[in-house]
Amino acid sequence: MSDKLVIGGHEFQSRFILGSGKFSLEMTDKVIKNGGVEMATLAIRRANAGGEENILDYMPKGITLLPNTSGARTAKEALRIARLARELGCGDFVKVEVIRDSKYLMPDNYETIKATELMAKEGFIVMPYMYPDLNVARELVDAGAAAVMPLGAPIGSNKGLMTKEFIKMLVEEIDLPIIVDAGIGRPSQACEAMEMGVDAVMANTAIATANDVGLMAQAFKKAIEAGREAYLAGLGRVLNFKAEASSPLTGFLED
Repeated sequence: MSDKLVIGGHEFQSRFILGSGKFSLEMTDKVIKNGGVEMATLAIRRANAGGEENILDYMPKGITLLPNTSGARTAKEALRIARLARELGCGDFVKVEVIRDSKYLMPDNYETIKATELMAKEGFIVMPYMYPDLNVARELVDAGAAAVMPLGAPIGSNKGLMTKEFIKMLVEEIDLPIIVDAGIGRPSQACEAMEMGVDAVMANTAIATANDVGLMAQAFKKAIEAGREAYLAGLGRVLNFKAEASSPLTGFLED
């Protein structure tokens, strides 16, 4: 069965997107390969062309780069970062991050909408990071987003799906890939998100802070695949306050 993730007309087999911001450059290649990752973010400040260390040198061949606009506080700043990423050879994909809140690092949904519209007009494949709000998601669709990336919990918290019910609304109502980004702390949480019907999961801190990052990347890969298969299979019903035997209890007694 063909079950590909399609973003901006590009097809991916893997539904595990890696956030690479917290990895040492030397570990990037191992994590990507162990996780079967086909798309990975990078901060432009780490793609310092001409510098001593450049994250682009550690990205395996064939990986789709997803530069993010981390550090941007306005839509115009985000657009400048996106343009710079394109000039550095990172391609047309861009993850929009516009964050003015320095304490909780919550995305500014309204500047994100503006940034998405500006970038879409310049031909970028825009994947905006946002707080899951259905009305905002609809405006992002109208602005030209190629996917919507709601947070599961605050960045780096590893708290899981704190916004689960709001993400469900996006899954039901938004006709674009929904990618849970930020806050996923365990493979089981990634699996749960996929069972809900989201199209992909991005993880960073959960892997970067594990004792064995390569093994944890592999665990996330398997969990995401299992969650997707469960969603496609259709989860079994849940019975409340009632038990039901899996096999008949009386038929064999009757003659």
